Amino acid sequence: MKLNIALLAGDGIGPEVINEAVKVSDAIAQKFGHEITWKPALTGAAAIDAVGEPYPDATHEVCKNADAVLFGAIGHPKYDNDPSAPVRPEQGLLKMRKALGLFANVRPTFTFPSLLDKSPLKRERIEGTDLVFLRELTGGIYFGEKGRKDNGDTAYDNCVYTRAEVQRLAKKGFELAMTRSKKLCCVDKANVLETSRLWRETVQAMEKDYPEVEVSYEFVDAVAMRLVQWPNSYDVLITENLFGDILTDEASVISGSMGLMPSASMGAEVSLFEPIHGSYPQATGLNIANPMATILSAAMMFENFGLMEEGKAMRDAVNKALEAGVVTEDLANGGKAYGTKEVGDWLAANV
Repeated sequence: MKLNIALLAGDGIGPEVINEAVKVSDAIAQKFGHEITWKPALTGAAAIDAVGEPYPDATHEVCKNADAVLFGAIGHPKYDNDPSAPVRPEQGLLKMRKALGLFANVRPTFTFPSLLDKSPLKRERIEGTDLVFLRELTGGIYFGEKGRKDNGDTAYDNCVYTRAEVQRLAKKGFELAMTRSKKLCCVDKANVLETSRLWRETVQAMEKDYPEVEVSYEFVDAVAMRLVQWPNSYDVLITENLFGDILTDEASVISGSMGLMPSASMGAEVSLFEPIHGSYPQATGLNIANPMATILSAAMMFENFGLMEEGKAMRDAVNKALEAGVVTEDLANGGKAYGTKEVGDWLAANV
């Protein structure tokens, strides 16, 4: 297969972890007889510094003409510490999601047998956890009308959803549940929010089309609690933008490190694959960042193309590295810590 992949390294440790994902992906391509053409493009603070825009038109052209996008991370302290900055890296991320129609964020959370005792939660609570959040990504409060009034003393952010937005996200949730244990949880705040009541009634109306799926409805605060009590009781969860943003970060630490969790943002035409961690500017250039989440995101990318054996080979290599202790400092636990590049080299040699 010939693949044309847009490569958006971004800021901070983004370029470092992307380099290792490319290294391992190229090793997979060589092993299985594929050809990958990587098309680098600017985004985030790096793009602001270069051209004044966090998601330039040139970058959008590269992305929309690609078969997929492999993304690193965005963010820089000079913008994080300046709330009045008129142009911010995160604006580029929101613009990219909207422009590419990336409406469904797929965030798996699973455990690694060799790391069960490194989780902040007890082994018996997390063993067997294998859940997936589908977070709506282009609607809700992040994209609603926002502003200030009363001379800046009052601020507002409007949360708006349409039935069609809920239906397309829920459809993906039902379809994913059918390939797994046929359990779907709709996460909302329907006792308070009108948008949540729209979510709940829309999903309820869709149940008849998927009679094999067992659907539950839970308030977001209850899910936040249960994620640290019984995360292995969940399978597929669907929710709106803000709730999903918060809950998926909470779920991500179950595995023992945010540096291990991949994600995908799915659209009608092109999909984007990225690690869930941020740009971690303090670690930039130190060769200590964990590249495994980005490499596992590339594995999701291969599987999205139907190349299941290729994705499995990447995930198997990561598991072998964890078992062998070939890990960066976040997982070394007092043992030997390998550098970002050394972990990438080991994985490329062992796929």
